[in-house]
Parts: sequence; structure tokens; C-alpha cells
Amino acid sequence: MRALWAKIQTFFINRYRNLDKSILYGAFILILFGVFLTLAASPAVAERNNSNSFHFIYRQFIFIIPAIVVMIGTAMLSVQQIRRLSGLVLIGAVGCMIFVLVFGTEIKGAKRWIHILGIGLQPSEFVKPAFAVVCAWLLASGRLIKKFPGYLLAIALYAVIIALLFSQPDIGMVLTVSAIFGVQLLLSGIPMALVSILGLLFAGLVPIAYFCFDHVHARIDRFLNPEAGEAYQVEKSLETLQNAGWFGKGPGEGVVKYELPDAHTDFILAVSAEEFGFILTVVLVCVFAFILLRGFWLIRQENNYFCQIAVGGLLTQIAFQAIVNMGSTLNLLPTKGMTLPFISYGGSSLVSIGFAFGIILGLIHSRTLSRGLE
Repeated sequence: MRALWAKIQTFFINRYRNLDKSILYGAFILILFGVFLTLAASPAVAERNNSNSFHFIYRQFIFIIPAIVVMIGTAMLSVQQIRRLSGLVLIGAVGCMIFVLVFGTEIKGAKRWIHILGIGLQPSEFVKPAFAVVCAWLLASGRLIKKFPGYLLAIALYAVIIALLFSQPDIGMVLTVSAIFGVQLLLSGIPMALVSILGLLFAGLVPIAYFCFDHVHARIDRFLNPEAGEAYQVEKSLETLQNAGWFGKGPGEGVVKYELPDAHTDFILAVSAEEFGFILTVVLVCVFAFILLRGFWLIRQENNYFCQIAVGGLLTQIAFQAIVNMGSTLNLLPTKGMTLPFISYGGSSLVSIGFAFGIILGLIHSRTLSRGLE
């Protein structure tokens, strides 16, 4: 028994030594930021919804531990194990999405959630990281294995995922998956002519969404012409950011969280600015920037096609979500219910981002492997 325990300790110690500590510690800093901002922003929202003041805090803390366990556990896996696990997660998530479309309850015109033991889960959140890994394997295989239709299979998989997301509908998720897929195609080295054609198809998703979905139409119109509709949250967020000051009002002293319905999710950056000030909010942005730049720098040193493409797609997911969330808060982009990774309230998002970071950490430390798939 003692020998077995020693082997387990040795395994985890060796795996931990191989992890990129910069990205790992960056992830924990984001989680810590998220804890403080959830504590600051969510009680006001809970009270406004006639719930216990700690309702959202309790629910967020329920998911923080699983998110960390998933992140560390996934980071300990080998490349092959990560690929297989991602395949299983993708199959399960797609199956749940189909189940939701058929048997789910429509909420605000969309079917996105499945309830298990009283906890709401959004299967499409888990599709993103799993899709990035499976798609990377198909693209890498298509490049390295003769007569393997990896590119066609990847495009087919993308089409299936997009069709399911449009059926919900979830346009933000459609754009996120499209961004992941687009970057992965570029990293896979496909001909630029094909990139251009697919780029035009991607661009066509926006007008399709604009004319087919009323809520998308309204949000874009409101962004282009604020006088055309209600823009209270954006205006209040901008006002808060402008008056935040260098050091803010102090933890718990902000008032914007009492006025913004989405203070704990879409506009949590405004709460950060008001209570912790411009300096700490910029530090938060810099942590995101550091993780992304560090990750892209590391995959430039990578000698494994699969790892390059998979990590590139996952970093794109994190970057896209952060840019859209921050851009919406600053009124640089139309508002979209997209979480700020590890920061915004949301259990499915938290565990999904933990899974994505775990994959990044697990694949980056494999760069000593030979050039190929394994």
C-alpha cells in the first residue's frame, strides 16, 4: 500500500513539474478575482430577485471546487487521454443538446438548459473545449495521414454543432465556435483560397442571425442607434467606468450592482471598476492578456501539430469570450450574454473553462513529443 501511494505521489509530482506554472497561476488569479467579484456583485442581484442574499454566492462556490478539480485533473492526463476524454465529452454534450431541443423547456425563446438534481447545466458550454480538441485531431490527421478526410470531417462536425446551436438558438455560442474553428483552420495550414471561402461563409452568419432572430436584430439596432431602444445597462456601465477612479469606492461600497440586472454576469467588469478601481481592473485585463500571449508563444515552440491546433483553438475561445464581454461593457460591441472566463457567475461556464484550461496545461507540457499526432 505504501509503495502504491509513493508511486501516485511520484506521478503527480512529475506531472506538476511539467505544467506551465505561469498559465496555472494565472488561472488561479482569475478564479480569485471571480470569487471577490461574485461576493461583491451577486447579493444585490439576489435580493432584487427576492432570493437569499447569498443565493448566487452559494451556487458559484458549489461549482468552483469541481472547476478546479477538472482543471487539475485534466492537466494531469496524457495527450491521448485528453483526446479520448474530449471525444466522450463532445458526444455527451451533443447528446444533451439534442435532448434539450426535443424535451427541454423554452425559456425566453431559447432551449439551452438541462436540469440534473436541481442544478441547471448548459451542455453547449462543454461543446466548445471538446470541439476544439476533436476538431484539432481531425485537422492534424488530415494533414499528416494520406487519404484521411480530416478536413471534410472537421467541416462536417462544425456544421452539425452550428446547426444545433442555431436551433436553440444561441448566436453567441455560434460565433465562439466559429472563431475557434477559423483559427484552427489557419493553424492547420489549409490553402488560403479555402480560408477565404470559409471566411465569407462565417461572415454570412451575422446577417443570417440579424434577419432570422428578433433579439439579435434588436441588439444590433440598439448598438448602432442607441436611441432606437433601451440601452440602460450599457449607459449605466459606461457611466460607472468613467467615474470609477484609480482605486474605486472599496469592496462592497459600489451602487451599480443595485441598478444593473446583469451585474454578476455580463457587466461584472463595471462592478470591478466601481469597487476596486481602474488600476485593479486593468490588472485583471492584463492577467487575461498575459495568459493568452504566453499560451500563443508556447505553441510557437510546440512540435506537435495536434497540440498546436488544439491549444490555439482553446486560447481563441478564452480570448473571444473575454473580448466580447469587455467590449459589451464598454459599448464597443453589441451586448451579448457571454461570460467573462472564471469571473462571471455561471456554473456551467466555470466548469467548462476549467476543462479548457486543464486541456491547455495538459497539452502544452507535451512539447517534447515528436512532430505528429502522438
